[in-house]
Amino acid sequence: MILFLAGTSDARELASRLMQAGYDLVATVVTDSAAASLKDANVPYHVGRLTEQQMSELIEERYVTTVVDASHPYAEEASKTAMAAANITGIPYIRYERPQQSYVHPLVTEVETYKEAAIAASAHSGTIMLTTGSKTLAVFTEQLLHNENIRLVCRMLPNKENMDKCNALGVKQRDIIAIQGPFSKELNKALYEQFSTTLIITKESGKVGSVDEKMDAALEMGIPVILIKRPKIQYENLCTSFEEVFEKLGGKNNGKYEF
Repeated sequence: MILFLAGTSDARELASRLMQAGYDLVATVVTDSAAASLKDANVPYHVGRLTEQQMSELIEERYVTTVVDASHPYAEEASKTAMAAANITGIPYIRYERPQQSYVHPLVTEVETYKEAAIAASAHSGTIMLTTGSKTLAVFTEQLLHNENIRLVCRMLPNKENMDKCNALGVKQRDIIAIQGPFSKELNKALYEQFSTTLIITKESGKVGSVDEKMDAALEMGIPVILIKRPKIQYENLCTSFEEVFEKLGGKNNGKYEF
């Protein structure tokens, strides 16, 4: 039995592929919308964040023999929890993560943290489009929302929790783009143009996270980008392809999935 942390769309595809290849697993997700795609693929799942103790108990209860951590590249705490739980219970840990992309361009400023991104953005003026989600929204509203030279437009998933957070932090409805991706380069351009965007803040989530469409659209329009780099975590058994995960698990594929 595999305990599978399914934090991205490609991760959920990997979970489905593992089941097709004959592996038993239970997936964990944070949101109901993520659970819906697992349900459609008949993948067993648990919804909700788990503490180290809860994850260890789940491993024991389900007779889990391996943890496959395919959480989001920026879900730092989830990965640390998974590594700790695997260590406590004495089972292998495998990390799957989208390949990183490298951006070298005079309009791109790379930073290490959300706080650094907010401080760097405060030197700009005009419309800043924030595309980093709601989890760290407060970092940016604290630094930028009351700057008279800046209009902060927040693009995020269209769920009630996000709208409640925006309301609590003082983000006006007219400055919220509630929409679910993936987004084409053309749609990104249209949104940037609609809001007269002068700066983009995004994360290096990888190609599947559509960061390249965001970046390409912005750079073609001459819009500067602040890019928040991935957390620096020392992972065990890091894989950047489905094939590598299968190999780490012992190569059980039975010819059911062509890589």
